[in-house]
Amino acid sequence: MTAPLELAALDDVCFNEAGLVPAIAQAHDTGEVLMMAWMNRESLAETLKSGRACYWSRSRRAFWRKGDTSGHIQQVRECRLDCDGDAILLVVEQTGAACHTGTRSCFFRRLGGGAPQ
Repeated sequence: MTAPLELAALDDVCFNEAGLVPAIAQAHDTGEVLMMAWMNRESLAETLKSGRACYWSRSRRAFWRKGDTSGHIQQVRECRLDCDGDAILLVVEQTGAACHTGTRSCFFRRLGGGAPQ
């Protein structure tokens, strides 16, 4: 990633009224959707600068760099913006589980019950 170009692209992001944008993490090798979290302008800038996923914790009102406590790091391979500019897709190299429950993906439950097929 070339940080100066991507940092300039922060102006293309449409943050919501709370100053946040949803960010979806996707495995670079399988295309599997791993998780969804929120980013503010500063956490997105930090992600682009460092190459490691950094989110904004709404409950703690603080930065949350994926893997700092768990060791389950997300190295960002690519950062994409959707057509409306109001959602981010992080294509990541995931080390360990993406979900705080210890599963590879946060999307392991099917609405209405049962495991996804």
